[in-house]
Amino acid sequence: MDGEDSARVKQKVIKKALAKSSQPHSTRANMADTSLGPSLCLNLPKTPLHVSSRSFLSMAFPPSHCNALSASYDNNPNQPSLLVFSGGTAFNGVVEELKSFTTRVAHVLPVSDDGGSTAEIVRVLGGPAVGDIRSRCLRLSDQSTAEALAVRRLLGHRLPLDAHHAKSEWYDIVEGENSLWDGVSKPYRETIRAFLAYFQNQILRRSEMLFCFSNGSIGNFFFAGARIFFQSLDAAIFLFSRVSDIPSDSLVLPVISTNDRLTLGCELQDGTIIRGQNEISHPTTGPSEIINKGNSLAPALPSRIKRVFYMSSEGCNLLHEVFPPVNPAVLDQLNEVDCIVYAMGSLFTSICPSLVLLGIGEIISSRSCPKVLLLNAGSVHQHYFGAQRW
Repeated sequence: MDGEDSARVKQKVIKKALAKSSQPHSTRANMADTSLGPSLCLNLPKTPLHVSSRSFLSMAFPPSHCNALSASYDNNPNQPSLLVFSGGTAFNGVVEELKSFTTRVAHVLPVSDDGGSTAEIVRVLGGPAVGDIRSRCLRLSDQSTAEALAVRRLLGHRLPLDAHHAKSEWYDIVEGENSLWDGVSKPYRETIRAFLAYFQNQILRRSEMLFCFSNGSIGNFFFAGARIFFQSLDAAIFLFSRVSDIPSDSLVLPVISTNDRLTLGCELQDGTIIRGQNEISHPTTGPSEIINKGNSLAPALPSRIKRVFYMSSEGCNLLHEVFPPVNPAVLDQLNEVDCIVYAMGSLFTSICPSLVLLGIGEIISSRSCPKVLLLNAGSVHQHYFGAQRW
């Protein structure tokens, strides 16, 4: 079964689960009153963005009542609403097929990834990991016009592996001289460049920490620049959603809304503590090693995983367990949606980082709506192979 057929099968599974629900659409609470809650409200036109980069930045202002997305979920009130717990890779293949079924989907993603391009951003600039969120936003982005495809191609681009070539290409992109800008109109170009330039400025201000652009994601750089500028992860998601023209009734929600660095850890059955998401699922031999998240051949852990938790990122005791608060928007959606989906992917590093947070399990157990588990297919993740990591 190829990827497209597998995605269709998973869509049918979700449809079947919803069909069994006796709750009529007329009594379903819609998603109209939920927003991403950005601390800064952007009054952006849909498309095109007929503004310069300077005037665009001036649109950000502290509102008295910021509810920028509040009315957007009335567009398709008869579509079923879903909440999907997933990571940033495995479920992406289902996203396109899911659009044909419903766009009223709240995608809940972890912000604890510490591998690849994300790791370098977190190392130098701090903050939560944005890679999984950027990946899902790109999958949800518009593809109906040539310009939409050009924007998606730009924000989905990765720099070369060679550090020197990567840095050279990055400078060309920031200066607007790279061919990746072809097909991107001036309003979009100036808007995107403004935040790429801001990201570059933040790196230069930390000259004591040499930033490595090798295999860097332009979308991650744009996202990180926006997050730092607004001092809000939610506002950065809102901006990215508007720039990439994500369906207005789709939500991309970080399970923890924070500007701080988050570290995932796990305890094995033999008492061993492992620090860092990457060390749990895709351990590497060095910081420059490229991670293959789709089919890692990393050796099994010495013992089965007993539990997953969050660890302190500051101070002297980095093995100290912490309990970050869950994003309130996630709890709101859990209380309202018609179906809860546990997507395929890494159980311990993509799904559990959301489920272990206080308040999540209590709401899930109280809901009588359909709950769907999508199993991995096509490749075997080391978390499941022979249950060696359980």
